[in-house]
Amino acid sequence: MVTVVVLSGIQRGHVLPVAGKDATAAGQSNVAPAEVEVETGESVASEPPPPALNPQAPAEFREEAGTAALPAARANRARGVAKSAVVNSMQSASGAPHNFNTAEYDHFKENPFLPAAANPLSTFSIDVDTASYANVRRFIHSGALPPKDAVRIEEMVNYFSYDYAQPEADQPFSINLEVAGCPWQPEHRLVRIGLQGREVANEKRGASNLVFLLDVSGSMEPAERLPLIKQSLRLLVDRLTENDRVAIVLYAGASGLALPSTPGNEKEKILAALQDLKPGGSTNGAAGIELAYRIASEHFIKGGVNRVLLATDGDFNVGVTSQGDLVRLVEEKAKTGVFLSVLGVGNDNLRDSTMQKLADNGNGNYAYLDSLEEARKVLVQQINGTLMTIAKDVKVQVEFNPSRVGSYRLLGYEKRMLRKEDFNDDRVDAGEIGAGHTVTALYEVVPSGAGGSPEVPPVDPLKYQAPNPNMTSFSRFSEEML
Repeated sequence: MVTVVVLSGIQRGHVLPVAGKDATAAGQSNVAPAEVEVETGESVASEPPPPALNPQAPAEFREEAGTAALPAARANRARGVAKSAVVNSMQSASGAPHNFNTAEYDHFKENPFLPAAANPLSTFSIDVDTASYANVRRFIHSGALPPKDAVRIEEMVNYFSYDYAQPEADQPFSINLEVAGCPWQPEHRLVRIGLQGREVANEKRGASNLVFLLDVSGSMEPAERLPLIKQSLRLLVDRLTENDRVAIVLYAGASGLALPSTPGNEKEKILAALQDLKPGGSTNGAAGIELAYRIASEHFIKGGVNRVLLATDGDFNVGVTSQGDLVRLVEEKAKTGVFLSVLGVGNDNLRDSTMQKLADNGNGNYAYLDSLEEARKVLVQQINGTLMTIAKDVKVQVEFNPSRVGSYRLLGYEKRMLRKEDFNDDRVDAGEIGAGHTVTALYEVVPSGAGGSPEVPPVDPLKYQAPNPNMTSFSRFSEEML
């Protein structure tokens, strides 16, 4: 277990390396209104990286990366647009609803402002999923408004990579802190907490044991589903070597093995198996998942990358279909060292809620593929982060100083909130960081004495308490915050 404590006086832009259990750094500055503590259940430093990749990015993603400085504003605007949409129904720009849509998204309520005096600690699990951004983009490109619950701010923000400093030595990640003005409320402050996962050189990569678990049910026939998945996986297969292995498991009514575990340099054999896939039948997802894990376990590579890649629209309609049963299944399998990543496709019957839960509990990540360019981003440009875990069960705890902070709210991470007691409880699962991943969290902070707003009414000064003139040195130090 590694615990990092960054005191609130840290210099703007300073990076604190993970130096060991209870490592503490303090500086002098007036920029940060909080103490941040990050805990990882386990650092996975020995797991080798996946195959070498083509670094060239399509123009679309170069353009998006160039505007990465504005993700919070984009997310805020997207959230505002989503509020006018109807959950589980695509609504065109003209206002005409399409009632055939049966897509499912987990409902959540935005995090409220909390008074720092009563709630000085804010605790959450990190999240590196990016599905929400690509899914919202798909709605916008089609001229439709996304459902409110499809807009998850943390995934909109974390879709982009940020220029955070790399961690020192062989530490799994670095911590970056910065405070700026709040664009939508000038009297408030915006606190950014950024984690940068360690980059892993491709030439040092070890073996990968991959199982492609593919949904070939009847609902996967449209071009943006199974055909897109086949094209996407070809990009990954092109990067495999003789040290890697890949198997293909199908599920549609009855699960089956389309390709036994095969060396990665037998590309013609692997690509031929992908090309032969055809949709048909109903979906028995649980049986396919069980078979995929069995194949992965039989070819387990100690110290390597052992992962199931599930590609589906999430519409499990035959067999064990309850989210609870599926989640328990992948959660138990993750304990064996075989992780699960999910590639979502589709639109009108997209089971976003199911796929998100499976990835979270399978110690993996969830990406949505709306185009071949997005597949190239996930499976080529960012494959190290998609496949290789460098730190597991990462939790963040922030402590706010009530003498300087009136109230605060965390933007996003509504489904990742934890109790303060969960921070030191190793039984509580949390998110994973992949190689090269960046994780960003934004807090909107109301300084003490700031004027009120409709969301945060002003609080009258205390009548029976006054600041203690005999404050401790730590309290005096805290006065410098903000």
